[in-house]
Amino acid sequence: MKLGLINSAWAQAGRETAWGIQKTKEIGFDCIDIFADPFDIDIKERLLIKRECDRQELPIVSICCVAVGLLDFNASVRRFHLERCIAYLDMCYEYEAENLLLVLGEYIWNKEVIPPAEQWQYGIETCRELAEYADELGLKIAMELEPFSLSLLNNVETMNRFIDEVNHPALQANIDISHLLLAGVQPAELGQLNGKAIHVHISDCDGKVHGDLPPGRGVVDFPPYLEEIRKLDIDGTISIELEYSPDPNNIEAWVREAYESTAKLMSESGLR
Repeated sequence: MKLGLINSAWAQAGRETAWGIQKTKEIGFDCIDIFADPFDIDIKERLLIKRECDRQELPIVSICCVAVGLLDFNASVRRFHLERCIAYLDMCYEYEAENLLLVLGEYIWNKEVIPPAEQWQYGIETCRELAEYADELGLKIAMELEPFSLSLLNNVETMNRFIDEVNHPALQANIDISHLLLAGVQPAELGQLNGKAIHVHISDCDGKVHGDLPPGRGVVDFPPYLEEIRKLDIDGTISIELEYSPDPNNIEAWVREAYESTAKLMSESGLR
């Protein structure tokens, strides 16, 4: 598998886009994932990302999208987020990416006002429409598993069920290792995603709250998870996710540490 980095690590530390892309290549990453909203960036930034990645010979594999409105009980809000996600898919196509990493939202009002089954169905319908559009562009959608109690997709069972009910080959799963630990998912459960997973996120955490730390800084026992990922034989990328560095001034050292520890883990697991 390839080893990538989500470029939000640089952006959240206040570093310029081109500088972050250059450093990603310099450190040794095989590819990059982009966190950028097509409704927020201007045409100069949009072109700069692609041109700089091409100049650095750094393929863009995935674009990350958080779209909690796909589950909203207001039809107008769902329509807006469908339009927004379609713009994301267009940008994936423009950037010659492989997939859109899609983060759904959570059940609202503690599941007490809107029936959970109704919100679930909203997600099925909107994601099936997006999968159909992605397929027309030759793209995939990788659904994120979030480790929070009210998240729509918060364990392997719900991820499996969601993929089966959408029932479209363009919609598959992303595996986020620290999220699995926080959600109490055992490594052996990943076998249930055989043929359904296309992308991987890796980071560490303290075992209690969402952390996105460099591997080795927390409590995650990575080898058992990586062994199960190896068995899935995913022809894809493991992307490091680092959010909100505690020392933005030393973000380059933070990213290098994450690269070195992850590259070592992948090598030892026969993944790279």
